[in-house]
Amino acid sequence: MKEKPQEPPKEGRSEGSRILAFILDDLIPIPGTKARIGLDPIIGLIPGVGDGSTTAVGSYILVQGLNKGVSRIVLIRMAINLLINGIFGAIPILGDLFSAWFKSNQRNYRLLEKHRNGAKKATAMDWIVVIGALVFVIAVAVGLSFLVGLVFYRLLSVLFG
Repeated sequence: MKEKPQEPPKEGRSEGSRILAFILDDLIPIPGTKARIGLDPIIGLIPGVGDGSTTAVGSYILVQGLNKGVSRIVLIRMAINLLINGIFGAIPILGDLFSAWFKSNQRNYRLLEKHRNGAKKATAMDWIVVIGALVFVIAVAVGLSFLVGLVFYRLLSVLFG
């Protein structure tokens, strides 16, 4: 007779979110300084897909917030952090510098840790709110990334025929 696998302890369940936030925002130390950057601003340099893809990956932390019972208002704050990073990150070069400074994934991880288990278990309405916010945030980030990529392509076409 097989035993049912036990659920991992709640205190260790945000390890994936912590690692993801570290990789996206703080993975690489900048020599000679205490500053660090992650893959988010580096991948964001790819016109048309970079910021949309890092926003989509960063939304994992938002979903973890829902799974941990974080309140709707905190989930919305987390979605807004992703939206801000996605919108400003779509601006070539300057947006990537902003992403390196803003560190939306670290902000969201801190919100997750601060508010986890502080609310009731996720309801159907919580899922609707988060899915709606995710769709909106990802659509805006992907749309802006596409627009920047299109402008970049047109500029190159004009310059190089």
